[in-house]
Amino acid sequence: MASLVHTVRGLVCRNSQLLRSIAIRSISSAPQQSNCNQRFLVQPQQLLSNFENSKSLVRLYSSKPKLAEVRERVLKVVAAYDKVTADKLTLESHFINDLGLDSLDHVEVIMAMEDEFGFEIPDGDAEKLFRPADVVQYVADKEDIYE
Repeated sequence: MASLVHTVRGLVCRNSQLLRSIAIRSISSAPQQSNCNQRFLVQPQQLLSNFENSKSLVRLYSSKPKLAEVRERVLKVVAAYDKVTADKLTLESHFINDLGLDSLDHVEVIMAMEDEFGFEIPDGDAEKLFRPADVVQYVADKEDIYE
């Protein structure tokens, strides 16, 4: 019964007269069980009034980060790495040649980027990311961020 009411609530949230009438009929005709949790049992009129009172339903999606935000986040992750000195760090700094990191440090920086941006960077791609600018470009391509 609870799943029926949850499904019906999802249908009622759409602004369609047909769906609303089907949802109300479904709730009205559903068998009432005495052992159901009472918070899931909603009267059809109450459901309709709740829908009518919330005419400004808005679905929000997270926006993609701007390229400048990606640059900031990449530089912040690299600067947070303990073997990097902040005065040498720029977008064009080479991880190994300019910042003095070894290959293991490079792998750890790439892993920190994966944690920061929430997706895995394949090893074949990670081997090509030697500068923060390369990481910014990779993330922008992966997230479809263009300016």
